[in-house]
Amino acid sequence: MRITVFGAGGAVGGRVVSEAIARGHDVTAVVRRAVDMPDGVRVRIGDAANADEVEALSAGQDVVVAATRPAPGREPELPVVAAAMLDGVARSGVRLLVVGGAATLLVPGVGTTLHETSGFPAELAAIAQACAEQLAACRAHTTADWTYLSPPAELNPGVRTGNYRVGADDLLVDADGRSWISMEDFAVALLDEAERPAHRRTRFTVAAGG
Repeated sequence: MRITVFGAGGAVGGRVVSEAIARGHDVTAVVRRAVDMPDGVRVRIGDAANADEVEALSAGQDVVVAATRPAPGREPELPVVAAAMLDGVARSGVRLLVVGGAATLLVPGVGTTLHETSGFPAELAAIAQACAEQLAACRAHTTADWTYLSPPAELNPGVRTGNYRVGADDLLVDADGRSWISMEDFAVALLDEAERPAHRRTRFTVAAGG
């Protein structure tokens, strides 16, 4: 497949690039400034908040991945980027996979979303709100072919096992009450969705195990 990854220089985006290359895909990495990438990766400088650039950089591709993350204090940029990405791929006719957030997932047995729970960290409130608006932008877009992947509560560097569980709008937790996945397995889940689409114009989530 021909895959373009916006935010390829980030922690998740970089792992998506590595996973895609390992599977033999043709990968274009879109970044704001030049960075080192694995051999065989085509690097392009681009702005994910510019719909015209998104359209141009996605033209002729099979899948576009939006893996951008705003710096602390710039969280309101996230839904702006989402809108531009959606508009750009709608014009180019390419499918969009969005790396989203966990805060809008429903907590089992509680009846509220993760960011509405009493113990949700105050320092994450801004990014949680931005991710909620990012998801809302996807759901409101009438023409883009999008998929939104929410991680579990914990998403950290780790080990690639290739195993994960799949859910919809509920936070996935294990027998110990932990909700987590490695960034490596998150990238596996994203590439599996790219290769075998099962969640078009909807949100899904994944977690360790399975």
